[in-house]
Formats: sequence, C-alpha cells, structure tokens
Amino acid sequence: MECPNLGRNMESCTCTYEPCSRKGKCCECIQYHLKNRELPACAFPPEVERTYDRSFDRFKQCR
Repeated sequence: MECPNLGRNMESCTCTYEPCSRKGKCCECIQYHLKNRELPACAFPPEVERTYDRSFDRFKQCR
C-alpha cells in the first residue's frame, strides 16, 4: 500500500542516504531503524545524520 502522506513526508525527510527505499515512508523507516537498534535520520542534526551513525549512543551524544 502506498503511503498517503508520502509527498508531505518527503518535504521534511532529512535522510541523505540516496538508495533508501523508505524515504518519506515514516512508518517503514521507524520500524526498520528500531529493529536495528537505531533511530531514523530525522532524530539527528544534519552534521551527525551525514555520518550514518544512527545508534542510540550517538543520539545521546547529540543531546
């Protein structure tokens, strides 16, 4: 099923990982990252997001 909010979500999606198939699909993105003990790109400032270290530990260091 296509995400009904995809267009609106893409306007604020901060993910810089180009081949990501979950861009703008917040539900899929959150599920994927939590399963991998990570947080999605939108939880990080831009300079940290670009490192692709989306771990909980890195998130704590940002705060």
